[in-house]
Amino acid sequence: MNKYKDIGLKRTPQRLAIIEYLYDNFDHPTVDDIYADIRVKFPTMSLATVYKTLETLKEKGYLKELTIDKERKHFDPDTTRHYHLICIKCKKIVDVNKEFSIKIPIGDHNNFEVIDTNIEFYGICPVCKKRRT
Repeated sequence: MNKYKDIGLKRTPQRLAIIEYLYDNFDHPTVDDIYADIRVKFPTMSLATVYKTLETLKEKGYLKELTIDKERKHFDPDTTRHYHLICIKCKKIVDVNKEFSIKIPIGDHNNFEVIDTNIEFYGICPVCKKRRT
């Protein structure tokens, strides 16, 4: 949790609970997921607190916002380079931590400097696949 030491927000119990919820969370939660979980312990916490905390964590580089679901944004505290598998049925998101390279043909991008990639693989997870049969 030390990596979140200097996030630039007042360290309230609600914000600390949000950070604790995200720490090593690989479920790629949405704002609603986070709010519902934290609100059990802090029933007076506002949704705005969750949004503000997530936005600040994102700006500081402690969190990535995933826009792979058209209906809801998901958040990923793993800011290392990795990719995602997304189930088209249940929308489950799974990390792919294998490194591989995709090269853009030289000359086709007018000296555009690529600084990051977002690669997503869509399919059907084992649970949904089992339900189909």
